[in-house]
Amino acid sequence: MLTPAFDLSQDADFLTVAIRVPYARVSEFDVYFEGVDFKFYAKPYFLRLTLPGRIVENGNEQGSYDADKGIFTIRLPKETPGQHFEGLNMLTALLAPRKSRTAKPLVEEVGASEVSEEGVEDDDEEFDWEIEQSPYEEVSESALNLQCHYGFGNLRSGVFQRLQDELSDVIDIKDPDFTPAAERRQKRLSAELAKFDSDHYLADFFETEAIEQVLKYNPWWTDIYSKMTASLGKNQKQENCAALVSFSEEDKYQLRKFVNKSYLLDKTAIRQVYFSLIDILLAYCYETRVTEGEKNVESAWNIRKLSPTLCWFETWTNVHEILVSFGRRVLCYPLYRHFKLVIKAYGDTIKILQLGRSAVLKCLLDIHKIFQENDPAYILNDLYISDYCVWIQKTKSKKLAALAEALKKVSLTKAQLGLELEELEAAALLVQQEETALKATHSVPRQPTSTSSSEASDSEETDSTESSEAQVSDSEQEELENTESKTVNSFPGPFVEENSVLLIDAGGGGRNPALLRSDVTQGKPGTPSSALPRAKPLIEELGEQLQTNVRISDTAPGNCSSVQDKNDRQTPSDC
Repeated sequence: MLTPAFDLSQDADFLTVAIRVPYARVSEFDVYFEGVDFKFYAKPYFLRLTLPGRIVENGNEQGSYDADKGIFTIRLPKETPGQHFEGLNMLTALLAPRKSRTAKPLVEEVGASEVSEEGVEDDDEEFDWEIEQSPYEEVSESALNLQCHYGFGNLRSGVFQRLQDELSDVIDIKDPDFTPAAERRQKRLSAELAKFDSDHYLADFFETEAIEQVLKYNPWWTDIYSKMTASLGKNQKQENCAALVSFSEEDKYQLRKFVNKSYLLDKTAIRQVYFSLIDILLAYCYETRVTEGEKNVESAWNIRKLSPTLCWFETWTNVHEILVSFGRRVLCYPLYRHFKLVIKAYGDTIKILQLGRSAVLKCLLDIHKIFQENDPAYILNDLYISDYCVWIQKTKSKKLAALAEALKKVSLTKAQLGLELEELEAAALLVQQEETALKATHSVPRQPTSTSSSEASDSEETDSTESSEAQVSDSEQEELENTESKTVNSFPGPFVEENSVLLIDAGGGGRNPALLRSDVTQGKPGTPSSALPRAKPLIEELGEQLQTNVRISDTAPGNCSSVQDKNDRQTPSDC
């Protein structure tokens, strides 16, 4: 028999069951319903549901068939009109047959003592100290090395002895079957410290353009949470908001494929299941945000790497240490390593838990699909995710709401991550300020030592002055060269070049000889003091020559004859 695709909806008085049975014969089908039981048969399809509320046959039931779509639609009256049936989208739980809840063993020894009527021992029963004892025997060390447990509710062990080659690329812990929980945590913390890269962290800390874009993204649960908040503001019940979360046909198909199970968990195991659920949801929220809802080949790696539950088989004692571990791994492993992403994923997880088990189930189905398409990450579905998808359908949403409240009371700071982030940021900001100040110092323009008095003259006078001053007599030029050759050994090379520039500038712009003298006498630190007395007569002689050039430049442009009298070889082109 085939289990058909089906969907359930409700209003105040009726429960509607839509069953898709293509190619079935309309004339050959049977429907049975009573109380919480519903059965449908149309060869080769068979559907049996255990409903979350009671229905009744009172003559108001209706049925129709759409031949084009191949869908049977059956409307069933509720026994109590107005009652809300919770969990109609938990298809795996609906497919499970109704069973008696008892802890009696399936196989009992004949003649064994009778079990009490309660069937379960009282938790407050006093422990029996009168137990049978046996003499001490030496036990080998290998026998004392008991196997460690992991997986959903810590119900699995010995898996990695058979699949070590396949799982080595999925998890970070080596030999988990013989590594206790305390040792796992110690190795995980050491691996995170070794992986932390301060350069990568600071790059994301200062260059936040990509980070801000990711933070602005609104995942699918954002709109649903806004609608739920608005509906609760209108005094609507929390369970009515579960209908806001919709499942795709692929999700429904996967829910029908799950095998329904019952999990016998003690209080400690139940706490671990809830704590690990927070850890897995944090990793999923981060991955959904940084990929902006578009899954890629790195999605499976992101989720399992950011969740110590999945890659280190970590166990938890409180909510705060889950946040600390998640924050450390976000800043050590993925592409985007920013503390704001940690806080954002923390807020997203709270919203998902407040939306109830429908939203949590949708997240788990998404993770299941990601792992199923990734080899060999699909093994994590067998260890954790598949069991979570079945277990969450039987969990009450009020427990998830209480878990969200517990998560909201926890705060996380950078100092608590143990990576010295605040000190690292302070040092980086200090270096940045020093670099900014240094750049500002180099960007200030050099102030000129003197201003040219001829800048106020018009363009014609400037041209004539420059042409007249550029033509120096051969005798004066030889005298200058001889004088400079005498001082070349007293002044370093760069200083000589600087002097030449100063001379030309003084000749062209009428620079004050006193200023020239002060510039030359200052020199560089490496200039010997003995060179200064010998340089003084030379400076005075050059100053007189410069004054002569200045007087020539002050001569009226039209008086070309006076210029020719002083310098017979100078023939200005303007005359």
